[in-house]
Amino acid sequence: MIGRPLNGVVLRLTRFSDTSLIVTWLSQEEGKIKTAARGARRPSSPFAGKLDLFHWCELLVLPTKRSEIQTLKETRVIEDFAGIRRRYANMLAAAYFAECVDETIELEHPVPEIFDLLIRAYRYLNGSEIDASTVTFFEAELGHLLGIGSESRQLTADSLRSHLGRALKTHQELSDQIGRRHRR
Repeated sequence: MIGRPLNGVVLRLTRFSDTSLIVTWLSQEEGKIKTAARGARRPSSPFAGKLDLFHWCELLVLPTKRSEIQTLKETRVIEDFAGIRRRYANMLAAAYFAECVDETIELEHPVPEIFDLLIRAYRYLNGSEIDASTVTFFEAELGHLLGIGSESRQLTADSLRSHLGRALKTHQELSDQIGRRHRR
């Protein structure tokens, strides 16, 4: 069986077993997908160093008919966005953006505009310090792409947050971090 080549950004990593991971991706071509990376937690794994939050990768995926979880066969990092990891607030922002996308996108529903928004956000965070206006901008852009936008950027951001679940905890922690940095 020949796999499908895709471009994807890692949204979430979930331990599946002692040696394997479930990787949730936002792919440019197919939207949100889940893959099983068998053996990914082994030190000698061909996935070692390639599967990490915020990584943008080329991946080779084998579909399955029995499950929504496909098989990850190969991956190559296109961009690791290492600059995001230099500032805690930027890591929180990237995690929040990933959670927003993960919570608002259905599986296997192509959303290339949202993929592009996430890549632009990660590139920004890779080289610039996060601030509250950047968070609101991302939320408003995502809200517009999801069809819950209004004329006001702040109202659109507020509307998006009203649809979120677990991402709100990260949003609060991010807001606290930004607030602390500005009070110094």
